[in-house]
Amino acid sequence: MSKKVLIVDDDPDVRLFNSTVVEESGYTPIEAANGEEGLKMLKQESPDLVVLDVLMPKQSGIRLYRILKTEKALQGIPVIILSGVAKRTFLRSQKALTEFGDQPVPEPESYLEKPVEPEELAQEMKKFLE
Repeated sequence: MSKKVLIVDDDPDVRLFNSTVVEESGYTPIEAANGEEGLKMLKQESPDLVVLDVLMPKQSGIRLYRILKTEKALQGIPVIILSGVAKRTFLRSQKALTEFGDQPVPEPESYLEKPVEPEELAQEMKKFLE
């Protein structure tokens, strides 16, 4: 059975692009349009990898990433952040949440800034799934 990759992005075009890269890499794509849906899919599908956008309605990727890294049942799932937001801005937002009493979270295993080449995304996924 092929490995499952959960794609969480509010842009349908980006989800289609990512799903195509996932399929062409030999994995099974699962899609969610926002962080809320993403969390539901995480619990239903137990994906092997998450490709996560940062800025989305209905629970941002910032919050979903924090849940992924702090909930025991989800901590082992690797995450590739794929966002138009610069990495330092994302890290600053995580630091701000920590200052408001949330526990600190590790930096993402992988952070790609949009737009990304299909080969680059495929290569990143392979690091976690091979």
